[in-house]
Amino acid sequence: MIESDALTATRAGYDGAAAEYEQLFRDSLRDSPLDRAILGAFAEVARGSGDGRVADLGCGPGYVTGHLAGLGLAVFGVDVSPAMIELARQAHPGLRFEVGTMAALDIADGELGGVLSRWSVIHTPPPEVPAILAEFHRVLAPGGHLLIGFSASEGPAHPTQVFDHLVAPAYRWWPDHLAATLQEAGLTEVARMVREPEPTDKRQFQSVHLLARKASD
Repeated sequence: MIESDALTATRAGYDGAAAEYEQLFRDSLRDSPLDRAILGAFAEVARGSGDGRVADLGCGPGYVTGHLAGLGLAVFGVDVSPAMIELARQAHPGLRFEVGTMAALDIADGELGGVLSRWSVIHTPPPEVPAILAEFHRVLAPGGHLLIGFSASEGPAHPTQVFDHLVAPAYRWWPDHLAATLQEAGLTEVARMVREPEPTDKRQFQSVHLLARKASD
């Protein structure tokens, strides 16, 4: 597999920023009850498909992986950044973390009850996202769920937009556009949460979570 320039840049950026990123976001769920709520709903539906295992793809330093484990999920983390994976293993020695890419997961077909992708596809150029979603569909069991998080673009006239991310080039998506892209990949939206930015947020973007489901056989 030939690695894309975007993937190389993302790995290098997060390797260099890993320690700072971990300190900045380690307590972010504590201050976001709405994010905890959607993660709780995801955990509940993910238990009912396949063998109930869940992959946190783009897990970073593992704080969300740890949160899901605390909710009783059999969860493991995957990230393209070796530095992030090392931090995750140090913080959560009882959990499994692997270096890998979302475009070529070392996971069997239909193995997972759930896939979590929070702010991880944002670094993938939009033309490459359908292939990532196809990989998510492949590893999900029939009836399995995907929870995908991202920042919203300015409106339907701007289905995707580049924004100035501190670590690596990144993209915002209009929620309906990404939902349609999920549908084309065989993942049907069942719920969404749109959270307005806090006044103190550096970027005044809406945060979006889409919960989608793979059809049952």
